[in-house]
Amino acid sequence: MIRVVIVDNEPLLRAGLTHVLQAEDDLVVTGAVPVTQAVATVRAQEPRVVLLDACTVDAGPLADGFAAVAAPPAVCVVSRSMDQAHIATALAAGASAYLPKSVPPTTLAPVVRLLADGFTVVSGDAVHAVRGRFADDRRLPLDRTPPPALTPREREVLSLLARGLTNQEIAVCLHLAHGTVKDHVAALLARLGATNRAHAAHIAHRTGLL
Repeated sequence: MIRVVIVDNEPLLRAGLTHVLQAEDDLVVTGAVPVTQAVATVRAQEPRVVLLDACTVDAGPLADGFAAVAAPPAVCVVSRSMDQAHIATALAAGASAYLPKSVPPTTLAPVVRLLADGFTVVSGDAVHAVRGRFADDRRLPLDRTPPPALTPREREVLSLLARGLTNQEIAVCLHLAHGTVKDHVAALLARLGATNRAHAAHIAHRTGLL
């Protein structure tokens, strides 16, 4: 069962999202709260995915609070804005997904499942909005800061992680136990200073590890 927490200051939207997700057999909403209750609820409920209203992205204390949670969840930002600055801010802050609030309800459950498996999800509208910004980023020189020293096994895990494989898929590819892969991924995030899997892949490409 995939545990989900919804964070939004609009009660009606919280109720709507809860209704949509609770209709799925493999999803359970363990909290639907305003921003003021977000960190405490995430810490208490330990969800795998958080649906987060975009207005909270710039709230430093909230981001810091999520970072302090022992097992930080995948965060999906849900927004009325497709402004490229807002999207870039959310992704830079560690969000694993960015969706417009106009997204069809039937899209939510598949997105939550992908996030729970470690994937990054960005809507087509969001990709179009930031295409120019990403193109500019590709023209930047590689980061010349010496990358951290990784073991051969860590490099294998990082390479598969960057291709979008889940922990289970990595375990199968490398003939490792699922728990061992989770430990390797956690160690990689710590070594790279990454907030999530997508951030780790970005750092790896920018520093020449991949």
